[in-house]
Amino acid sequence: MTSTDFSYSGSELDAVAEATNYYRWIIDAFSKHIGPRTVEAGAGIGTVSELILRQGSVKDLLHIEPASNNVPALRHRFAADSRVRVHHGYLEDMAPTLRADTIIAVNVLEHVEKDLEFLRAAHTGLAPGGKLLILVPALPAIFGSLDRAFDHCRRYTRPVLRSALVKAGFEIDDLYYLNGIGVAAWFVAGRVLGRTTLGRNQVRFYDRWVIPWLSRVEKIIHPPVGQSLFLIARRPDTRSRNNSRA
Repeated sequence: MTSTDFSYSGSELDAVAEATNYYRWIIDAFSKHIGPRTVEAGAGIGTVSELILRQGSVKDLLHIEPASNNVPALRHRFAADSRVRVHHGYLEDMAPTLRADTIIAVNVLEHVEKDLEFLRAAHTGLAPGGKLLILVPALPAIFGSLDRAFDHCRRYTRPVLRSALVKAGFEIDDLYYLNGIGVAAWFVAGRVLGRTTLGRNQVRFYDRWVIPWLSRVEKIIHPPVGQSLFLIARRPDTRSRNNSRA
């Protein structure tokens, strides 16, 4: 059993809470893969959850949140929504009891010290054929003061993330870099200027004036590198394979 005596001390959740266009871009890209029984691992304060719930396919959304200081905010925010349940704990502990259609982890895996254990737990918690939808920070070369302030353990490359998913038993449906322009901005902020937070005005400006056109461009052409990696992976349905062979 993993201890839940943990409070999140990073400044990331508040810094990006108003990046509504950015998160809408991510969840819109995930939308056709979100099933009726969905788990959000590391739900934070519910910024992503609001957008998940707007997808008509979600009938039951289980928040799994380890940080004791975030759980009350989640429960208050979604108290009136009968589709939502909030669990204070870790995916690794809950996985054997789940049979989810979808597990979503947006900017979560980079916080997990033993990320392969998290991915194996996600595999366990999904029904056969279920989808794992992930967004993580990319490019170790731009790891800097912002990552440390946000309690990031790492940033990923596409080969490293792919290898971890395969080791955990997943098949990968889609994996690509996202937010190409953000690479330079993150490098300057975290490696050159040594910043430890993102100003609200900066987030609003980027979200309002850059993300709308950038998301349209990258929908057509994925950049060769990006600030983040977007992943859709699937737990193989071995039953279907066995039936087809029979």
